[in-house]
Amino acid sequence: MSLTLDEARAMHAEVHVMDLHADTAKLMDKLGYDLYERHERPLPRFANMIGHVDVPRMRDGGMAGQFFSFWTNPLPERGCGASVAAQLDAIDRAIDQHPEQLRWSRTGADVRAAKAAGAIAALGGIEGGHALEGQLDAIEAFSRRGVRYLGLLHFSANAIGKPAKGKGADAAAGLTGFGRDVVRECERTGVIVDLAHINRRGYFDALEVATQPMMVSHTGVLGVHPHWRNIDDEQIRALANAGGCVGIIFSRKYLGGATIDAVVDHVLHVLDVAGEDVPALGSDFDGFVVPPAGLEDIAAMPNLTVALSRRGVSARVLEKILGGNVLRVLDAVPAWGKLAA
Repeated sequence: MSLTLDEARAMHAEVHVMDLHADTAKLMDKLGYDLYERHERPLPRFANMIGHVDVPRMRDGGMAGQFFSFWTNPLPERGCGASVAAQLDAIDRAIDQHPEQLRWSRTGADVRAAKAAGAIAALGGIEGGHALEGQLDAIEAFSRRGVRYLGLLHFSANAIGKPAKGKGADAAAGLTGFGRDVVRECERTGVIVDLAHINRRGYFDALEVATQPMMVSHTGVLGVHPHWRNIDDEQIRALANAGGCVGIIFSRKYLGGATIDAVVDHVLHVLDVAGEDVPALGSDFDGFVVPPAGLEDIAAMPNLTVALSRRGVSARVLEKILGGNVLRVLDAVPAWGKLAA
């Protein structure tokens, strides 16, 4: 039986709805984007590629937690670490402005406590290991700032390995020795490894090194739409066997469809291939993506819950897809140390 929109909103009020990937912090840092202002969708200057996320619309969407992903221009690599720090600073300022609205969070317990207090959990992730600038100790420093996941690659090769596509891409090249050390150091410092954007060989190399669950924060799947950005069934199963989760992206380009049903197709494929403990949501909002009709911004998240229920997903499985599977991974990978003052 499918849910009505009102029933979906009521569900969101009860469960922990989480998105694994939004690039909003860059807008805050570079454009002065006010996270507490309700913005028009889309921002007029940028078609509908950014301007998807703000706190009022997160409230409308019934969000419990949002991962803010910090991306940087890798060329030149020098300065990427400072760029990530500036985006972290932007989130810090927003939280300091209204701590009753937004809370830095790193653990499942933090997310649950934030929701219980009426706040939204803010979590951090880095998109691209070039932000380390080749320095292993940067991982600990970022962990202390609140970073909870590290994407090893983005659109260019770095000291860790090669991207699925982009500058320096090489399908035959696996994870480097430094890359293997990065995986180990992430595990030591409580940083979840994100396998979005990495090439296929590097993907499996990282899983071979890992002893803790990993994630793919934002991706489509090849079983639904053939595109270089998407992962195949073997990759999905391998991640599932390691206890990880797969966040489905909301970009029309990678979904292969222009409506909300395309997102549902990708979620259901992961569900069919790997089971109910694996699918999650990784919008890539504010990442210069064009989202499908029905999911124009973060406020529209209940529409996805309705669409999934119409395709036969039960309330119990919906709770996992909407955020339960992310919480499980957060619970399984212990956060490390204390946030830096």
